[in-house]
Amino acid sequence: MNTIVIKNATCMDVPILLNFIKELADYEKLSSEVIATEKAITETLFGEQCYAEALIAHKGNQAAGFALFFHTYSTFLAQPGLHLEDLYVKPQWRNQGIAKQLLIHLAQLAKQRKCGRIEWSVLKWNKSAIKFYQRINALPLDQWMTFRLANEALDKLAQQK
Repeated sequence: MNTIVIKNATCMDVPILLNFIKELADYEKLSSEVIATEKAITETLFGEQCYAEALIAHKGNQAAGFALFFHTYSTFLAQPGLHLEDLYVKPQWRNQGIAKQLLIHLAQLAKQRKCGRIEWSVLKWNKSAIKFYQRINALPLDQWMTFRLANEALDKLAQQK
């Protein structure tokens, strides 16, 4: 039962996905920001308009980790890309190759879909994740800064003419 199996998430996995999201938020000290519900996840991942996809890693019969991603587009490459929004492995399953298997699966998917790259963000304090990403030869983009419009700022800009 040491085999890691990666599967595409289905609507039956929504409770598992929400649990992973909440655990990740706890780990990142961002629990207060989680407003996701099973209904919202079902609508946005498996409804009429699917905005993202998820992979679930199983070790034996247990869900051990997940990756949630969506397509991007690079005008410079004239190719699609993938943005990895979340990568999480439950603490008891860490250091067993699960995160790497999720990324390998995602890289294979990116190649099948003719994507030019995979990108993601990592919190600067998360040194173990940074070391892991460096071990798989991912490079930080030091010349780029992430910006976000959300909540009141998003509402205010959307109301302008």
